[in-house]
Amino acid sequence: MFGYRVPAPDEAMLISGGRRGLGGAPFRVVTGHGKFVLPVFRKVRFLTLSMCESEVVETCVTRQGIALHVRAVIAFKVGNDPESIINAGQRFLSDQDQMSVLTGRIFAGHLRAIIGSMTVEEIVTERQKLAAEVLDTSKTEMAKIGLIVDSLQIQSIDDGDTGYIDAMSAPHKAAIQRQAQIAQAQANQAAAEAEQEAARRQAEYARQTAVVKAEYSAEVDRAQAQAAQAGPLALAHAQQEVLAARTELAQRQAELRQQELVAEIVKPAEADAERVRILAAAEAQRMKVQAEAAASYDRVALDRMLIDQLPQIVKEAAGGLSGANVNVLNGADGLGEIAAGLVAQGLTILDSVRQNLNGGGGGGGGGGQGGGAQRNGSGPAAADTGRRELQGPRPAAPDDGAQTPGRGGKGTAE
Repeated sequence: MFGYRVPAPDEAMLISGGRRGLGGAPFRVVTGHGKFVLPVFRKVRFLTLSMCESEVVETCVTRQGIALHVRAVIAFKVGNDPESIINAGQRFLSDQDQMSVLTGRIFAGHLRAIIGSMTVEEIVTERQKLAAEVLDTSKTEMAKIGLIVDSLQIQSIDDGDTGYIDAMSAPHKAAIQRQAQIAQAQANQAAAEAEQEAARRQAEYARQTAVVKAEYSAEVDRAQAQAAQAGPLALAHAQQEVLAARTELAQRQAELRQQELVAEIVKPAEADAERVRILAAAEAQRMKVQAEAAASYDRVALDRMLIDQLPQIVKEAAGGLSGANVNVLNGADGLGEIAAGLVAQGLTILDSVRQNLNGGGGGGGGGGQGGGAQRNGSGPAAADTGRRELQGPRPAAPDDGAQTPGRGGKGTAE
């Protein structure tokens, strides 16, 4: 727009003509926004607010009288407040480059004054203190001309050919050199130790490499040997397994054949033997029962036969006495005794036969000796006749029973 002016961000617009500015200043200050300016009646000028730099190279004498060449750099600018802008505009608006020149001269004077109150040691070792004191002493003076200092840097301090700074630094240089030598020796020792350690590690690595190679070679040889033996070993294992399978098959066949033999021969033989044993036991039992029954029947039949033939036996015995010479001493009583003796002799013969049948063969002889009559000459024939008449299923004729019944009666008959 015609007549409307706007300053740059790092500039201050100074409008002169018309009303006066702040504090009776001959211009008004505009920053950060535009302003309508009447042409012809108003005049506009711009003052930079950007950072400026000034370099100071000055020879200063210390409190010790030693001349030092000092080089410093100052960074400054116009203050942002209207008062600083007015002060700087009134002094530098027509020639703004004079700000750097004037600032360098102001700082050179303050630098000489402060260095003159310090020793070389303080200046060299306390540069920051020197810069801070220079800033403090120049702050008021710089504010009067509308400038503010952002920083002051002491770049170099040199004593020329006097060698004071070098002499001052000699002990430190010697100590540093000594420390450097020690450090160098330590470094050399460390380097030698490192080399030895590296050599030892290389030797150890070479040894381990050789061992690993030998182990690998041995493993390769072993693998090759195993591979070469794999075929025969596999064949041998296969044959061994075949033999084992055949052996197991033969054992199973033998067991099966044994079981078949047991089933075909032993079991039937045992069954036949058991059957024969059972049949034999049954037959024995049957024969025992039959024998007992037959024995019982024979005894009953024999007893009946003996009983049936007892009269004939007595008759035969009496017939044997018919030709005997018998004297009867006591009459009727004597005859009765003879008859009783004959009957007793018959009973004795019957008992002897029974005992022989039962297995007790000598018990009948005593009974025959108790008779009351004695035969003379014809007794044996009568006894033989009696035995011939008593022949049955089991003939038995004891010797004692065949004697004459009258052997014990000699006192009664002659």
